[in-house]
Amino acid sequence: MRVGFAGVGSQGGPMARRIVEDGFQTTLWARRPESLEPFEGTGAVVAADKRALGAASDVLCLCVIGDSDVDEVLRGNDGALSGMAAEGIVVIHSTVHPDTCRRLQADFPHLHFVDAPVSGGGHMAAAKALLVMVGGDDDAVERCRPVLETFANPLVHLGGLGAGQAAKLLNNALFSAHLGLAASVFAVADGLGVDKAALTSVLSKGSGRSYAAEVISGSGHDLSVMAQLAGALLAKDVDILADLVGRDSSEVVRVATNTIGAMNLGAR
Repeated sequence: MRVGFAGVGSQGGPMARRIVEDGFQTTLWARRPESLEPFEGTGAVVAADKRALGAASDVLCLCVIGDSDVDEVLRGNDGALSGMAAEGIVVIHSTVHPDTCRRLQADFPHLHFVDAPVSGGGHMAAAKALLVMVGGDDDAVERCRPVLETFANPLVHLGGLGAGQAAKLLNNALFSAHLGLAASVFAVADGLGVDKAALTSVLSKGSGRSYAAEVISGSGHDLSVMAQLAGALLAKDVDILADLVGRDSSEVVRVATNTIGAMNLGAR
């Protein structure tokens, strides 16, 4: 099975390296040549262009930032899909609108699309412990599973095409909402004279345990730090979910939206 990979940055790079190290014939492409430097001497081949990347791929994995980036890499006369043979599988690891994946499938019916956004960061991919949320046809998912399992544990198949994206958006909205709640909890604790470091220990063990509380504690209990680290990406994902379900139709979307607003205010 020939594997192609586009987008070898801080998230995609460790994922691609796991594929290479597990022995798959791998072809890489990146906008920035310097991002390919860590793969020198690994046996991975660098494609001359996007079309060549597609031609070299039975399974093409894509880990870029947003919807427009996905379309830019895949579509057009010089896009990766223009060179890809029929029955190939395209795996979209980027967190994008589910409709972006569905439009691609409708426009390229001779190919199979799988959405597989991830959570955990590059270090988790390197440790073969990355959460991968998958949507797509059962057969297509099973065909590309050996590639995904080079870095995924767990790999969760959530349903048809777009279901993986929906799960990732829900996860990130809940995380955003939890960040806002955690910041509020620490502000209240400060007013009550509770040691915030000790409270972090309580919140990591008690019934109110929260990963977001640990993150906020590590950032100095300040949402503005999170705004700098991940605010733009979380805002993008909350906006996509709001487009899907309506900004006022869900409590988690409302709270997440308020948190994003607080992040932006704190960052200015």
